[in-house]
Amino acid sequence: MSKWKVTFVDDHGETIDELFECEECPSHEQAAKLIKERFLPVAAKLDLNDLEGRTADATVKNLKAQNSIQILGITPI
Repeated sequence: MSKWKVTFVDDHGETIDELFECEECPSHEQAAKLIKERFLPVAAKLDLNDLEGRTADATVKNLKAQNSIQILGITPI
């Protein structure tokens, strides 16, 4: 499995690099789900108020709107 570094800005405005293992490069949506599972495990189990499936990149938008977390980039390690 390949390792990927996901760079994002957290809710305090700090830039954070986190490593995740995935077969292929995760999309921003997949990366948002991985971040949410690691940093917000309770929120990760909740639905997205019916946005999932109706809005493109629902987790990315929800993570930014609700938790002020924005993904900056995904790079291989």
